[in-house]
Amino acid sequence: MSDILMKEMDSLSISPLKPEDRPDDGGRSFLLVDEQENLQVRDEAEFVERLGCADVAGVKVLSIFGNTGDGKSHTLNHVLFDGETVFYTSKSPSSCTVGVWAAYNPTLSLIALDTEGLLGAAANQNQRMRLLLKVLAVSDIVVYRTRAERLHNDMFQFLSSASGAYLKHFTPELRALSTRCGLDVPLSSLGPAVIIFQETTHTQLLGQDSKMAGYADTLLQKRFHDLGLGTEAFSSVQYIGTQTITPPTNYSGLLEAIKQQVKNTHTRSPRQPAIVFHALEALSERFCGELSDEKMTLYSFFPDEYFTCSALCLSCNIRCKNGMNHLRDRVPHMADGLCQYAHQYNNKVLICKRCYEAGREVIVVPKTSASSDNPWFGLAKYAWSGYVLECASCGVIYRSRQYWMGNQDPESGVVRSEVKHVWEGSDTFLTSHQNAAQRVLDGMNYVIQSVSEYGTGPTKAVTGWITDQVAPPYWRPNTEITACHGCQKEFKEAERKHHCRSCGEGFCHPCSSHRMPVPERGWGSSPVRVCEACYRQGGPPDTNSQGFVKDVARPDYWVPDQDITKCNQCSKPFTPAMSKHHCRACGQGVCGPCSTHNKPVPSRGWDHPVRVCDSCHARTDSL
Repeated sequence: MSDILMKEMDSLSISPLKPEDRPDDGGRSFLLVDEQENLQVRDEAEFVERLGCADVAGVKVLSIFGNTGDGKSHTLNHVLFDGETVFYTSKSPSSCTVGVWAAYNPTLSLIALDTEGLLGAAANQNQRMRLLLKVLAVSDIVVYRTRAERLHNDMFQFLSSASGAYLKHFTPELRALSTRCGLDVPLSSLGPAVIIFQETTHTQLLGQDSKMAGYADTLLQKRFHDLGLGTEAFSSVQYIGTQTITPPTNYSGLLEAIKQQVKNTHTRSPRQPAIVFHALEALSERFCGELSDEKMTLYSFFPDEYFTCSALCLSCNIRCKNGMNHLRDRVPHMADGLCQYAHQYNNKVLICKRCYEAGREVIVVPKTSASSDNPWFGLAKYAWSGYVLECASCGVIYRSRQYWMGNQDPESGVVRSEVKHVWEGSDTFLTSHQNAAQRVLDGMNYVIQSVSEYGTGPTKAVTGWITDQVAPPYWRPNTEITACHGCQKEFKEAERKHHCRSCGEGFCHPCSSHRMPVPERGWGSSPVRVCEACYRQGGPPDTNSQGFVKDVARPDYWVPDQDITKCNQCSKPFTPAMSKHHCRACGQGVCGPCSTHNKPVPSRGWDHPVRVCDSCHARTDSL
């Protein structure tokens, strides 16, 4: 603090107005901490009762600082209480606020703390700093109120000194909190947000000549930098100015800034009023004498609930707005605002429009058949009328090929789409019919098992029919293949027909035993089955490509075969002779012995029993 300022303070001969000397109509606020730094409420019940916020789940705390006579109490009354004298004001030259006074704004769920003039009545600088530290510890928003025509260096030095003292004494607790809660954030993001509110009469406001948004805040930070001062303790420092040539003062800019900080949950979330009281109680016990470094680590006065969950949406990178450790209470991650679609997370969901208009959110998943259909009939329906959207409340609400022509997109009538946030460890969304083909193949296996007792003929017939439903357009249908396209040998009833991935014709096994990459057909860089002619030629005769059977049928959440080197359950390495199976619930690659169970997975679109791994089979909740 400058020598000039200290001399001015010493020259002031004012006596603070004691609480007992105030008139009876001194407002609805109450003394929370007296001039001796003693807490004036007995317990959390009295604290909540006097504030009038007993039924409030979460609150934030705003405190105001500034020089004596700069109108801090008046500012709170007009910004938060529509001009009502909640905090006592006086025209007397003496300080009208001693200690810390509190009141509650129900509209913003905000506890307001009015402090003694920082450069006024109190003579003990350490005591003022200690009081500031206590208030800073429980504040989400700090307003520095000044009527100076120009922002003097003393203000910057004061804020920087407060920041330094805050970090000096609170850093061990902040670091412990970061470790305890797994917060991977800098210490500065844990502190309160500071709003410098300047009111001038004759002088232009900071950055008034610039049309660039946030330019005043930039000038503010530059001023701190030029003075060699830091504000590391604060999550942000914002400038709000108003010029009052003719009263009354315009507080709209300050009110808007406060509202934005109240809504901002990136650094601090609302917490129960009782937590605020317990923090103040711990601070009063902690800082009741000399500020000693040895006493700084005896007690944790930063509750974990002060800070928001550190989880970020994988798609849009927005932070979860819930409090720390909310998953312990089985409260899911939540965030305000819209998310952005990301293909890798497939986070677009379809919601039944009728249920949504009735006040319910029912997500529908494209499926090959309704849950009431048996596998045989369901597969036949899929081949004839396409995929199904089935609502748990309304039943089947859409079939993709219900009419011969003019089938509308489901989003135009029966469902509404919504992009959801994606959180680490949560299931990704399955909202398109991209895995309908795989469900057909699974249904095919179910049907094949049912008819296998009648011989291999019916089994191969079903296999060929189902494969034709999901085959790439350039493949010759199985029903048209009667002889090998290479050696012209006629196929027997139970003989398997193979398709060349390059030309799409049907071959016997000897004539299609070569393998080579066919990326132009969408098969990637891995070698796949091709006929002898295409193998010699080195590529397909026509490069108008579309996908391939199993990879087209494979859902996005399945781990790709090339990434599966060992069983996800028993960790046994896969050999070329071992089959890789996918759990229909979690999508992991598993061996046969670890995936012998079948279970419906309605969340993924399988209403009939399908292959699941041992872990998913053991789950007690619905898959």
